[in-house]
Amino acid sequence: MESSEEKVVAVIMVGGPTKGTRFRPLSFNTPKPLFPLAGQPMVHHPISACKRIPNLAQIFLIGFYEEREFALYVSSISNELKVPVRYLKEDKPHGSAGGLYYFRDMIMEDSPSHIFLLNCDVCCNFPLPDMLDAHRRYGGMGTMLVIKVSAESANQFGELIADPITKELLHYTEKPETFVSDLINCGVYVFTPEIFTAIEGVSTHREDTANLRWIGPNVSISANVRVGAGVRLIGCIVLDDVEIKENAVIINSIVGWKSSLGKWARADGDYNAKLGITILGEAVTVEDEIVVINSIVLPNKTLNVSVQEEIIL
Repeated sequence: MESSEEKVVAVIMVGGPTKGTRFRPLSFNTPKPLFPLAGQPMVHHPISACKRIPNLAQIFLIGFYEEREFALYVSSISNELKVPVRYLKEDKPHGSAGGLYYFRDMIMEDSPSHIFLLNCDVCCNFPLPDMLDAHRRYGGMGTMLVIKVSAESANQFGELIADPITKELLHYTEKPETFVSDLINCGVYVFTPEIFTAIEGVSTHREDTANLRWIGPNVSISANVRVGAGVRLIGCIVLDDVEIKENAVIINSIVGWKSSLGKWARADGDYNAKLGITILGEAVTVEDEIVVINSIVLPNKTLNVSVQEEIIL
C-alpha cells in the first residue's frame, strides 16, 4: 500500500536557444517554451497539468536558456499555482536523461517516491494522476505515456512494442526508417528514483567506450584529418585538414578540404536518392547536432539547421 504522504516531483525539459530551430524566426525574440499557445506560454500547459499530481512537492524546469529569460515567469507561475517552480540552467545541453542526472541532488531534495519527466512542447490532456496509478499498479522503474497513430506518421516519432497483457516495454526505436509499430512515445514519463542508478550505469558504459572510433568499411582519409572520440565513418571520403568532432557520423558522403563536423553532427547520403550521396565543399562548417542528408553544400558555408535533399548555394 502506497503512503498518501509520499512526495512527487516533476521535471520539465525546456531545451535552449540551439533547439527549436524549426520554430525560427519566432524563437529569435521569445524562447520557444514561453511562446503563447492557447493564450498561455507553451510551458504553462504541462506545468498546470503537474498541479493535479497528488502530493506534488516541486516542479523543476531544466534547460540552457539564460536564467534571466525565465526568472519573471517562474516567479509568476509559482505564485499562481502555489507550488514551488524552479529553473535549473545546464552548463551545456545534456539531453533529457543527462539533464535529469545532472541535477539529481536537487531533484531528490524532498526524497520523492516518484519523478515525472515531461517535454515542454508536448500537447495532450496529460493524464498524470492516472499514469501514477498505473505505474504503481504495474510496477517497474518507469512508465511511459504512449498513443496509437497511423502507420504512415509513426516513423516521425519513437516507436515501441509492448506486451499486450503486462504492458512491459519490449522494444523501442527512435524514428525508424521502416515501420515497427503504431504505438509512439508521447514524451511524458514517471520514474522511481532508481532511474538515476540506471542512467549512471549507461553513462559508465559510454565512458568506457568513448575513445573508440568506428572507421570502415570503404573509407578514405587524407592528411591532417582530426577524428574525435566516438566518431563513426562508413563508405566516405574525407579530404585534407578536416575536423570531425566527438560522436559525429559520416556515411556515404564526401567531406571537402578544411571542413568540420560538430559534435553529434551527421552527414549521410543515399546512392539511390535524387541528389545521391552527400557532398560538403571546401571549408564547410556543420555545427553541433546538425544533420545533412542527401545534400550538396557549396564551399565556405556554415550549416546551423539540418537539411535534407537540398543544394546549398
